[in-house]
Amino acid sequence: MEKLKETIEAAWEERSLLSDGWVRKTIDEVIALLDAGRIRVAEPTDNGWMVNDWVKKAVILYFPIREMERIELGPFEFHDKIPLKRGYQQLGVRVVPHAIARYGAYLATDVVMMPSYVNIGAYVDTGTMVDTWATVGSCAQIGKHVHLSGGVGIGGVLEPVQAAPVIIEDHSFIGSRCIVVEGVHVEKEAVLGANVVLTASTKIIDVSGPEPIEYQGRVPARSVVIPGSMAKQFPAGTYNVPCAFIIGKRKESTDRKTSLNEALRQHQVAV
Repeated sequence: MEKLKETIEAAWEERSLLSDGWVRKTIDEVIALLDAGRIRVAEPTDNGWMVNDWVKKAVILYFPIREMERIELGPFEFHDKIPLKRGYQQLGVRVVPHAIARYGAYLATDVVMMPSYVNIGAYVDTGTMVDTWATVGSCAQIGKHVHLSGGVGIGGVLEPVQAAPVIIEDHSFIGSRCIVVEGVHVEKEAVLGANVVLTASTKIIDVSGPEPIEYQGRVPARSVVIPGSMAKQFPAGTYNVPCAFIIGKRKESTDRKTSLNEALRQHQVAV
């Protein structure tokens, strides 16, 4: 792995190396490892999540060494540089027409893809549902048994290479039409109600206690979140801008599914 990393780093600094057969073979090997889930753009460690910059660099370098080609599937025609992912039956992944994943995206056993899209470099762990018209962007990290509801947009990030991707941890529930972008980190078992929009600058305010607690770029574990707005002063006057409110927590003491249903009933969160 260290040898792969050294070659990718060298090609990143000196792009003329992309004409070298060994370098091109190395890039292909890294993308194959991504596709198989043997390496990841970002991974959990004892000290938090670690971004593997060199893997992102390999994804970026993959594009210039690929040629445009026509892809035909029955009556459908595509024209792209990146092939489509294949072998779903062997992977144990359920893929409903018209779901599409690009080669270089990892889908674990028991993932379900309704008509949806998963981009290169993404990692989708076991038991996750990617629901209708949901999109998982480049390098996004989706945990185990996550539910991405209909129309959810999980943003991708390739550059800058040191930027963290969007991370959705295990057992989280992302409600209909939510948008999570710019490296936002949703911790385990969180619930986002319908239409929550989270960017790196979105204020996420815990209003469940006597005093508000503000977060940015991170949703704490088991939080129940709804869309909100707050007043902001502009030269032309005071106007409301979007934010998100944490209105409670899912309970650790109950089954995750029961806890989710209870959280939705208790806090009247639409998903």
